[in-house]
Amino acid sequence: MPKDIAIDSTDQQLIRLLRANARASVATLARRLGVARGTVTQRMRRLEDAGLIVGYTVRLRPDVQPQAIHAWMSIAVDGNEARTVIASLLGEPGVAALHDTNGRWDLLAELRVADLQELSQVLERIRLIRGIGQSETSLHLQTYRAA
Repeated sequence: MPKDIAIDSTDQQLIRLLRANARASVATLARRLGVARGTVTQRMRRLEDAGLIVGYTVRLRPDVQPQAIHAWMSIAVDGNEARTVIASLLGEPGVAALHDTNGRWDLLAELRVADLQELSQVLERIRLIRGIGQSETSLHLQTYRAA
């Protein structure tokens, strides 16, 4: 469980730099922040120990990711079938993420597949899940800004 710690402007700048390039060296981070390398190391360790930084990752360009087709499926659930539908969707290999929403749709499933044939198969399996009343699928074409 994350600990509550005070975050100052140097911590915020450090986090911003790490988000931009998690592989930046401690020396580079220290130079950009205008602090000693030991300060950067200590602050990173403190942020990790507090659970604010939970890991470092690599982001690939969408066009080089092995699963090339991304889509979103908006789903309306019939009656009290939400738990059954969610359990079934979590077991579907084509569902990369599942979100609870409000409004017209009850769930939003992020789909990731290798090609259109696989997308068709995933959609067919999902549409057969008991408790799904309606669905609408949109293909991801281009990203203009990512977090």
